[in-house]
Amino acid sequence: MKGNALLEAARQLAPELSDRAHEGEGLRTMPSDLVEKVRAAGLFHLGLPAELGGFECDPLTILRVIEELSRADGSAGWTTLIGNGTSFVAWLEPEVAKAIVADKPDFTLSGAFAPTGVAHVDARDGSLIVDGRWAFNSGCPHAEWFMQGIVVLDGDAPRMIGPDMPDWRFAFFPASEGEIIDTWHVAGLRGTGSHDVVASGVRVPPERTTMPFFQPAHFDGPLYQLPFATMLCSYLSGFPLGVGRRALDEFATLAATKSRKTPPGPTMAEDEAIQVEQARAEAAIRSARAFVIEALGEAWDTVCAGNELSMAQRSTVLLATLNATRSARAVVDMVFGLAGGGALYNSSPLQRCARDLAAGTQHIFFSLEQWKAAGRVLLGRDPGTFMI
Repeated sequence: MKGNALLEAARQLAPELSDRAHEGEGLRTMPSDLVEKVRAAGLFHLGLPAELGGFECDPLTILRVIEELSRADGSAGWTTLIGNGTSFVAWLEPEVAKAIVADKPDFTLSGAFAPTGVAHVDARDGSLIVDGRWAFNSGCPHAEWFMQGIVVLDGDAPRMIGPDMPDWRFAFFPASEGEIIDTWHVAGLRGTGSHDVVASGVRVPPERTTMPFFQPAHFDGPLYQLPFATMLCSYLSGFPLGVGRRALDEFATLAATKSRKTPPGPTMAEDEAIQVEQARAEAAIRSARAFVIEALGEAWDTVCAGNELSMAQRSTVLLATLNATRSARAVVDMVFGLAGGGALYNSSPLQRCARDLAAGTQHIFFSLEQWKAAGRVLLGRDPGTFMI
């Protein structure tokens, strides 16, 4: 029932998100009243522990909600999935997590994994003094907390916690203690407010830092028994699937009335070559979605049974997510190319789908290195990365 209610809330919001996508692009962030509607619907707390007032959803519910929002507007879907970094407080000690939530129970979070910040240890009390600048902080204009990647230093060099393993962790601090630098002038995902954030001398207690790629969560629900990267896939896979679905639907509507013949003749929908391309695109996006659902479903069944995911299962979830991204981008590129010059105008959702998907697939999680990792596992080798 919980999952159905959240999905219905996303569907209720979708028409307005779609209608105002151009407005968000002009503002370069989600309009503040829409942020509040997403917040009021609880859609920034899909994976927040139930003990903290969140919904602690299963991965397939998370996937479907993000997919629905991304279908309405890629920037809104991306902003919401990044805002669900609230899930990551599950890797903090419960009392520390409760203190964060107590400040503002409907809080949102923004940040960047890349360790472009550093921290020096204050010898007097052991707290970390954080300095840095982080790019791509989606949703930062309306976030109450930041979670930023840092390397803890020992003198001027990274502190090492293992062979070739620097002390890389994520530091949580109130957004009021950082500074947003207006940098988000971009081609795609324009409405996400993904500006730079700067911190200078911010004091962070060590208990407000996490190492989720390397350490287990402190909350016990099955969602947090998934490896961190696997849980990320439940959020990230919904974005390309939603944008791809929107592009196909838009093209089908366009093809019913538009002709690319000179002089005008039969519509594109009556063109046999286009019929074949539409059918192949439909098969591609549905097959990709089915693979994601199968992989996440199997992972969820495994942790609900009290078992750990095998490396093969983790790799399969990653591969399904990568395939969803690749398939959606191929579909969007195809229909955008067939649509003709009219798709170039700002009034066409097709151009926004193409730009947003191109931007989203620049994320490091969708990189060639991730494909290599999945392939290494398939060939019986070590993945060579912790992002799996």
